[in-house]
Amino acid sequence: MDQMQNEVLPSLEGVSARELAEAIAEVLDSKKGRDIKVLHVEDKTVIAEYFVLCTGNSSTQIKALAGEVEYRLGLRGVNPYGVEGRDNNSWVLVDYSNVIVHIFSRESREFYNLDKLYAD
Repeated sequence: MDQMQNEVLPSLEGVSARELAEAIAEVLDSKKGRDIKVLHVEDKTVIAEYFVLCTGNSSTQIKALAGEVEYRLGLRGVNPYGVEGRDNNSWVLVDYSNVIVHIFSRESREFYNLDKLYAD
């Protein structure tokens, strides 16, 4: 059984955007998300302080990664303001207001290239 499932983790309510982004990255990593990056974008856009980028191996994994982030953060008291792309096979966005999670297929990540667009 996954170690995270056995742990009682502290609430994430009221934590900084950076701490929330790092918690999200940990969830993605625990479920084998690839090429996970936490980008500080506050100086480049007004829509969020951080983007968390991740690549999934298949449309099934992309949906599973997004679902796991929602589930795990929900257990810790934080729910998304919205989720876009659940029916999309190449990109799911999970909006936590000051942190936005982008889970891509490899092709979509290369095409949209947010890594370069918002690089520090």
